[in-house]
Amino acid sequence: MSDRETNLKEKFKQALTSTIRVISDDLELKKNEKDTKSSKNSELFELINLNEKIDFIKARAEADSLALKKKFSNDEIYKKNLPNNSNCKSLYAIAEKIRYESLGSNMLKGIEKNLKENYNQIISSKRKDQLKTIDDVPVDEAFELYLLKNFYNIKLNSISSQMLNFWEKEFDKSINKHIKFLKNNFEDQNVYSSKFSEILQEMDILHNENNDETEEENQNDGHDNPSNDDQESESEDKKDENRDQETQASLDSDYDIDEYKLDEQLIDTDSDQKNSEQVIQKKDINDLAIEYKIFTTKFDEIVKAENLENVNETNKLRKTLDQQLIGFQDVVTKLANKLQRKLLAKQNRAWEFDLEEGLLDSSKLPRIIMDPYNSLSFKKEKNLDFKDTIVTLLIDNSGSMRGRPITIAAICADILSRTLERCSVKVEILGFTTKNWKGGQSREYWNKKEKPKLPGRLNDLRHIIYKSADTHWRQAKNNLGLMLKEGLLKENIDGEAINWAFSRLKKRKEERKILMVISDGAPVDDSTLSVNSGDFLEKHLKKMVKFIEEKTGIEVLAIGIGHDVSRYYNRAIKITDVNELGDVMISQLSSLFENKKKFH
Repeated sequence: MSDRETNLKEKFKQALTSTIRVISDDLELKKNEKDTKSSKNSELFELINLNEKIDFIKARAEADSLALKKKFSNDEIYKKNLPNNSNCKSLYAIAEKIRYESLGSNMLKGIEKNLKENYNQIISSKRKDQLKTIDDVPVDEAFELYLLKNFYNIKLNSISSQMLNFWEKEFDKSINKHIKFLKNNFEDQNVYSSKFSEILQEMDILHNENNDETEEENQNDGHDNPSNDDQESESEDKKDENRDQETQASLDSDYDIDEYKLDEQLIDTDSDQKNSEQVIQKKDINDLAIEYKIFTTKFDEIVKAENLENVNETNKLRKTLDQQLIGFQDVVTKLANKLQRKLLAKQNRAWEFDLEEGLLDSSKLPRIIMDPYNSLSFKKEKNLDFKDTIVTLLIDNSGSMRGRPITIAAICADILSRTLERCSVKVEILGFTTKNWKGGQSREYWNKKEKPKLPGRLNDLRHIIYKSADTHWRQAKNNLGLMLKEGLLKENIDGEAINWAFSRLKKRKEERKILMVISDGAPVDDSTLSVNSGDFLEKHLKKMVKFIEEKTGIEVLAIGIGHDVSRYYNRAIKITDVNELGDVMISQLSSLFENKKKFH
């Protein structure tokens, strides 16, 4: 290879590495070029060939996929939901890959283009000399084609269609009815992967294949989880362990115990202190999960607001909200502008240029095009007092909020979202309620199981994403009108909702995280409280809030409408008139940004 080719290859690799840094939000990636033994460096891809166009397409797609895995895939959750059946493991890995790549495709059109071009290239290159029976097509190849067709909407060619035909009916039988649910839960890895694991382990055809394998093959087929190889030989112990895990999982499923590590939130200095804090936090959340029971999670749902209603009805509800907005707009907008001025005053951004690492400086790219021997130039934002911030608004969608309270909450969420986005503060808007009154399908299931005593939470949760943090207000504004949807507001199980909002916040890379809860009182679910202690839900809410306030760096602020919620939250304020909500939300946020507290 000539020096010029070597140089071009190195430049291309540097560009892809920079892309991975930016997409994955991991600016420390490959920070020390000399430290070749670093674990982060060892994960980076190697460029083998760059001779044809397809090599460039493949390299770009693989770099994007690696970055998206770092950004969206939690290894602890992945291992937690890993199927036991060896045949299922490879399919489970493909399903997770499709999940995080789909999230990336929705995030950036360029990523979508790279991934689709690569998959189309893979499909067009498939060659099969003999396709007579199902044995001629590996199940993992067919499974990937099935997911590409149903999740990516990629058109298959004649060869790949023929390959899929042998397996498609089997896949449809087990997966087709769950496709909508899986797509709706791309953002929640725990829900998505646990569901896929359950689906795969129930597929008869995979179990049949597994029964034909020898014990030795089963032991050697642990490439997705090598650490379990030695354990698999102790079959009886493993069965007992699995039974214990399944029992605990029924209690812990919404708490994702492994998810509460602080390794992404704490600064990398003082590692001994960091490790001890992780141990303490994991123990505390374990205790929480054990004390709080959930009878079943199979009927729960996390749903995007746009999937609750058709487009026409959503537009009508948004117009209704806009009409309500007229009476409050002047007052709340003035307050919002005041908050905006405070934030912008703290955000005089400054950059350092011509660095060897950091964000790729796109303004210097023309000189690379003119002369490829020029080195890439990077920039880095200077440290400022203002923290990179995300605010989550968690809104009680219970029946008692019906009417004016939920309308005002929706209006304020709408205006705050616009205001904070102007100041580069990410905003997520979430709601929580239940799917049914009187326990719904969970209660029916409990009745079928002969009504065991003290079953724990006994209703079907509905957690709603009105606006995710990475979605612009313009794209989500119609969703906010859905809070006014007739029949949506039912029961409120606050503790689990707080935990859900916290788990989403914890995964974010922003330095400062604020959770604002808007509620009108205590958690209430008649079905749950009728068969458990009267303080069952309240006790869990108190412990959950205490855990977040004392053991994490997330700031919690609560606003009680007509009720004092200070018995649950350290920082809480009560308003008697719902018209005060806009003033209070903005003034409380303003005081938070004035606060000079030290962050972890």
